[in-house]
Amino acid sequence: MTKPRIYSGMQPSSGSLHLGNFVGALTHWRQLQEEGDAFFSIVDLHALTSIQDPKVLRQQVRTLAAQYIAGGIDPQSSCLYVQSHVSAHAEMAWLLSIITGFGEASRMTQFKDKTAKKGIEAANVGLFTYPILMAGDILLYDTNLVPVGADQKQHVELTRDLGERFNKRYGETFTIPQPRIAAETARIMDLQDPTRKMSKSAETDKGIVWLLDEPSRTLKKIKSAVTDTDGSIRVDAENKPGVTNLLGILSAFTGRTTAELADEYDGQGYGVFKVAVADAVIGELAPIRERTLELLDDPAELDRILEANAARAREVADATLHRAMRAMGLR
Repeated sequence: MTKPRIYSGMQPSSGSLHLGNFVGALTHWRQLQEEGDAFFSIVDLHALTSIQDPKVLRQQVRTLAAQYIAGGIDPQSSCLYVQSHVSAHAEMAWLLSIITGFGEASRMTQFKDKTAKKGIEAANVGLFTYPILMAGDILLYDTNLVPVGADQKQHVELTRDLGERFNKRYGETFTIPQPRIAAETARIMDLQDPTRKMSKSAETDKGIVWLLDEPSRTLKKIKSAVTDTDGSIRVDAENKPGVTNLLGILSAFTGRTTAELADEYDGQGYGVFKVAVADAVIGELAPIRERTLELLDDPAELDRILEANAARAREVADATLHRAMRAMGLR
């Protein structure tokens, strides 16, 4: 039986992945690469929708690639590449934009949310067409499964709509993908504001655990995590979001249920509980941090790996692009 084709990607939009990226995406990708033919991309074209320092962006691409590999993505079995190294992504986005309605693109909630915060005049056209580029990313690889968070489900639905529309208008060309939504229990919240998802855009770094944080800094952040005053350790997202978040983190790193962990640590106090969470996190992240730094010490080898994988990606993507162009009468 043929393995399903899997595609997903992350932006190189910070100097390090954080705990939410690791638990919500990278650990799932590590498992999925065993189940299917996986293509994992560093989507640097998407990152350009906000202003980037070119030197910083290049370094962040390498850092993200190193963290993918250190976190368990095998560039020999999975295709780990940089989006801008495969020109078919930009070309496919143009072809798909031709069959995308303006109103359809206007209804994308992420665009509406971002422009609501900063105003429509602060947005660029790339931000508006971002979901079309994402659709091209997915369709180029004859993707069967797209692991995404719930906030990206609408973009995968647009991808499906565009693929089906193209197939109906020009003939069977694209594989229509299915989203695989990460479980809500995998969501990691900010340590200082546990009602908000952990994010690089947070107002303070204190609530974010970065994969490249030194272990002592990770310990300090987790010990300083917001909890409450009643001292009980139980799952109660509404009344005890901080404790519930820490239980979720400990569950993600131990494989045990939050209910089991709550029973074990209730009555021992928040201090003991937080140290247990920190020990579990540091135990897994410290080797990943060390391996990432080793890879970054040899940028030429890292670039060689990325170019070899880009060649693999181009072979698949170019074939799909040319098939679509012929269907439209361009070849």
